[in-house]
Amino acid sequence: MQAYPVKVKPIVGTSFREVHKKALRLYQEIKKQTKRTPHIRSAYFKNEKIFLTLFWSHLYEKKNFADLVRRLKWYPCAIELVKKSKIQPISKDNPNKRSEKQHRFFGKTSSGDYFCVQIKEEKKTGRKWLMSSFPIDKKRLSASCGL
Repeated sequence: MQAYPVKVKPIVGTSFREVHKKALRLYQEIKKQTKRTPHIRSAYFKNEKIFLTLFWSHLYEKKNFADLVRRLKWYPCAIELVKKSKIQPISKDNPNKRSEKQHRFFGKTSSGDYFCVQIKEEKKTGRKWLMSSFPIDKKRLSASCGL
């Protein structure tokens, strides 16, 4: 599995307040571009919309603030990866819900850090939702995908 090299860096910060503020600012910029549900267009999915609202609701379900901040730091990288990457993701059916399919994209920053972005696809409608973004250590990445 290949990792897409992103140019943007993860959000720098240690507290939820500062990281959330920067990520929310990016989300608000994207939200201003449409009157309907905020979305970005994906190069891999032939310019189809990837909706962003599920990312935020899924993020706020996390009870552990450290995990929440860790995932939120990768939001700008996730946006760039989804917009520009044409590298094939790992796709599989959701084991918990047969009506959904999960896609995992992998990215790499200029500093050599790896991260993963999950997208959920509804099979019936074809709608795609950004679910999550999180860092991955290189050992785990190479073991699971052969990188």
